Amino acid sequence: MSVALKTLPSSAVTHTLGDVYRRLADVCEGLTVRVAEPGDEVTQVGFTAAELVSDPEALDAFVDAEAARIQNRYDVAARRDVAASRALHDYAWTVGLLMGGAWYLERRVPRIRPEDLRLDLDAGAYVITPGTELACLAGDPFAGFPGVLTLSQEEPLRAALRMAVADHMRPLLAAIGPVARRRARALWGMVGDDLVSGIWYLGRMLGQEGAAVRAATEVLPIAVPPYPDGADFRYLVGEDSRRHATRTRTGCCMFYAIRPAEACATCPRTCDAERLRRLGS
Repeated sequence: MSVALKTLPSSAVTHTLGDVYRRLADVCEGLTVRVAEPGDEVTQVGFTAAELVSDPEALDAFVDAEAARIQNRYDVAARRDVAASRALHDYAWTVGLLMGGAWYLERRVPRIRPEDLRLDLDAGAYVITPGTELACLAGDPFAGFPGVLTLSQEEPLRAALRMAVADHMRPLLAAIGPVARRRARALWGMVGDDLVSGIWYLGRMLGQEGAAVRAATEVLPIAVPPYPDGADFRYLVGEDSRRHATRTRTGCCMFYAIRPAEACATCPRTCDAERLRRLGS
């Protein structure tokens, strides 16, 4: 029986990854991802992440679409580097949450190929086609399957998560960096921020913020190349004596350039008193 299980088709991995992506989309209101179903004509919508890297016109459309959303939402004509940074932030957060969320929920790290993630630029949404490769721990039912990297301990699995996110993001950072006017530290800082913040956000949505903070810290306890900083969570104490987790981003998401008085809660420009005020403390 065990031999038969090991020879199940790769569609079993695809199916389980599709299930976890759907669960993430259900739990996380901010995650605008649809899982492609068999027979979907996904090629008719937008661009794949691979096309953003290989086709300058696709990359221009990616940035143009973000600039249009900023104009529509905030009535602001954003600089092109700002629109590029905002588009990259949304993309990195989505990828970080899909991979980091699968790891957090199931201790499985999917390999998302750039051609498996498609962007509907008009809707600002993503369509993911589940792949056939993942990493898992030795006790996982999928251990030993074709396309499955089996690891013996938690830290190698966390390393596999860091590597999977970096491998996916590296070509896009090279392509969009000049448009965003960001160098390597700022770009990789943003990717690390969005991996950490995606796990943190998922934990809050599940009512597990403390566990998610600990998990995100284990993923990036310190600077681990190419990520220039660790998660660096800390706690603020409000007037009600409650402790609130916070951290400060390494790679700025540039929202302050759109709404100068409303920098994000983890921006270096946002002081602790303002962070507590927004938390209602």
